[in-house]
Amino acid sequence: MATTVSDRPGYGQLLRTPGAWTFLLPGFAARQPFAMLTIGIVLLVQHTTGSYGSAGAVAAVSGVSMALFAPQSGKLADRFGQRAVLLPGVLLHALSVSALTVLALADAPLWALFAAAVPTGASIPQVGPMVRARWAAMLGATPDRPASPLMSTAAAFESVTDEFTFVLGPVIATALCTGVHPAAGLVTEAALTLIGGLLFAAQRATQPAPRPAATAAEPHASALSVPGVRVLIVAFLGIGAVFGGMQVSLTAFSEEIGHPGVNGVLYGIFAAGNMLAGIACGAIAWKSGPRRRLIVGYVALTLTASGLWAVHSVPLLAGLGLLVGLCIAPALISGYTLVDSLVPATARTEAFTWLTGAVALGQAAAVTAAGQLADAHGASTGFLVPLAGTALALVTLLALRSRLAPPSAGRTVARGIGHREPVTVD
Repeated sequence: MATTVSDRPGYGQLLRTPGAWTFLLPGFAARQPFAMLTIGIVLLVQHTTGSYGSAGAVAAVSGVSMALFAPQSGKLADRFGQRAVLLPGVLLHALSVSALTVLALADAPLWALFAAAVPTGASIPQVGPMVRARWAAMLGATPDRPASPLMSTAAAFESVTDEFTFVLGPVIATALCTGVHPAAGLVTEAALTLIGGLLFAAQRATQPAPRPAATAAEPHASALSVPGVRVLIVAFLGIGAVFGGMQVSLTAFSEEIGHPGVNGVLYGIFAAGNMLAGIACGAIAWKSGPRRRLIVGYVALTLTASGLWAVHSVPLLAGLGLLVGLCIAPALISGYTLVDSLVPATARTEAFTWLTGAVALGQAAAVTAAGQLADAHGASTGFLVPLAGTALALVTLLALRSRLAPPSAGRTVARGIGHREPVTVD
């Protein structure tokens, strides 16, 4: 349930938060490369090898590497501070991308490209989760104050920013690779990562205070030890399956009907739905808690995704794609909002990176599965991947929804993580 009274917390109030712009602007520049890397790798490797299969495999290695290493980056940022992780991270990423680019242009064997793709993915700076952690530190609950009503608005704002990044980044990379040089996309990605990452790391006043383990009796536990985080990871894997399945299946559908150019329009409509829903979520003062909103949003997402495989016309697919996009943002925003009530500041950045990594991993798996189904049985079967991913995640979400409730006062969230005060989520 929601209300839209005039005094609701909105984007204007959020952006007037003291210090917000000091990390938002460099953060936007630093996270833009995140959406440029995959398409940049595909276009360069395809150009040098002539194989989309090889290009996709190298990009997949990079994506899986990111999903596996990102949570460790987040854990280190929680323990030692974002700056301590970002400074060596952006340097390593720039060097890794440079090495991958040189190897590709030198017609190196595929195994060498795979080897270079591992550190390239592993070193991707997790700027999005770090921005979310800064919002949580500024607006989230502490022992001295309740969570600000702007927390949900911040989650919505970040969802819209992420979606805008994933719309703009591939366009920039494609234009550079096709209009300038096949390596221009990756070169620009490395440069933006380095410059934006260093500027973001320089904003020390707004970064959450590092929280190293104080004693052996109170170790710095992983966010993964929180049961609710594990449930959210499954939910975000399903969302990643929607992104990956839609990308491949819309492309296959457009080629199947003989109009490959319509792919950009269809995916743009899908992405626009996500952005519009994210904007709306941030403009509403919700009375229902994020757990209930997550479940309701996920049911809607599963229902809308269930009809994709049966649609065979462009207008109907565009309309249904819009509905699917509209259902993604509420689920994403609610999941990210729940992190504040489930995970204390000692592991918050790590928790955000687990969720971001889950989306990337779900997307990588869905791209592979949907591509194989589309090749073997036609484009329509590729749309079964979003349905399967969201349906399995929804069953898990409903069965384990009690784990998304915050701990009662004085109860330990997970060994070594500490205590939390009760927060209303329903």
